[in-house]
Amino acid sequence: MEGFVMAIVTLGVDAWAEQQFGDCDLGDRRRTRRLVKFASQAAEKPDASTPRQTEVWSDLKAAYRLFDQDEVTFSAITAPHQKLTRSQRDDGVWLILNDTTELNFGFLREIEGIGRVGSDEGRGFFLHSALAVRASDRELVGVAAQELDTRPQKKVKRVSSHARKKKSQRETDVWGRVIDQVGSPPEGVRLLHVCDRGADNFDVYCHRITQRAGWVIRAAQLQRQVRDESGGALSLDRLIRRAPCLGTYEVTVSANQNQPARTARMEVRAAALSMPRPKAGVSRYARDTGLKSIAMWVVEAREVSPVPKGAEPLRWVLLTSEDAASFDHAWKIIEHYEQRPLIEEYHKCLKTGCQVEARQYQTAQRLEAVIGLTAVLAVRLLQLKHAARTEPDRPAHDVVPARWIDGLRRVLRRPRPLNTIREFFRALASLGGFLCRKCDGEPGWQTIWRGLDTLLQCLRGLDARPKKCG
Repeated sequence: MEGFVMAIVTLGVDAWAEQQFGDCDLGDRRRTRRLVKFASQAAEKPDASTPRQTEVWSDLKAAYRLFDQDEVTFSAITAPHQKLTRSQRDDGVWLILNDTTELNFGFLREIEGIGRVGSDEGRGFFLHSALAVRASDRELVGVAAQELDTRPQKKVKRVSSHARKKKSQRETDVWGRVIDQVGSPPEGVRLLHVCDRGADNFDVYCHRITQRAGWVIRAAQLQRQVRDESGGALSLDRLIRRAPCLGTYEVTVSANQNQPARTARMEVRAAALSMPRPKAGVSRYARDTGLKSIAMWVVEAREVSPVPKGAEPLRWVLLTSEDAASFDHAWKIIEHYEQRPLIEEYHKCLKTGCQVEARQYQTAQRLEAVIGLTAVLAVRLLQLKHAARTEPDRPAHDVVPARWIDGLRRVLRRPRPLNTIREFFRALASLGGFLCRKCDGEPGWQTIWRGLDTLLQCLRGLDARPKKCG
């Protein structure tokens, strides 16, 4: 498995497109070949419009024709990438980062078949993603499962809470469906679903248990009734507040509009509990499992004596299937949850780096297909950032195509060699506007991608030069 992610990142766009989309089942092999060609064009200009990506009218017309086919769907396009991601799970712990984002194409655009998003004033989709990250080195492998959903464009008539509970499907059911898509781990592998408050739901816990997966979830309902080890009923908040302190650690807090930057001292507590099945509101799936209660642990990281006075203290309350009896075990749970922002970065890459919400297609069918391709492309862009940080001192020639290294030196007119991955990516980011000063830290994926876009354009220009005779 070592080097797999690096290989995906550094493949040329043609080889990458063939690897990710060459096995798509679109009803006709010619459609698959056209999708591979368009994916290669899109990888060279991820944030460009489809006309700019294809460049010539014949390719543009072929792309539009492709996305009009009924068989060219979001799931058909993303299926090979997800299968490839799930096949890479070697022994050890894997984190499955889950979250939902809105893809909002605006209120004024008339797009056939699109639904409501946001505060019901936008139009678009909900995209629920599950990223696979290897826990040992925090390496992003890819999207293990994904679902694109829409709400009805017109609001449904208000119904009673009892009627809502009797509905066969609810929007929150997407968590369970995606967990089932990820599936059960092979022997020797432990899957941990890491989620924010939206997944703190008895039904969702049942799906994880059925799939033999664990979890680290930020608690949403601190006043819910649970049972402690002795069987006594009390609120989750009271249970964790009365637990003894296991240890402390410090965390650097960045400044924002509400509080200044500071170093926060955090106390860690943990307690075992049993979560009873709610008397109402659970799905038929949860009832069919026969689970009356679910045993788990709660871990709290709470800031003590925040400075300056008046600053809102930090507090994380995490529910987990993993043992948290000691400080080391509880600290590992906190470390796992700290990886969750990576999926937010993925969604940012999808929207900002790939400009998916700027696509001007006029039907939901076309947009769904384009979103599917872009969802895979966003993984490639995000991996560019992490490739420079996981093994910065590794020789660049082990990972980066020699043509890229040579071309970058020629474009920058740099006489010194680019020996390491870090040196290559910092030089590449300089083409995207990174200043490379000591105080600038490391470049982000956006500047790395802009530099790569410039480099690929320069290499195309070099290839187009007429060859000298003699």
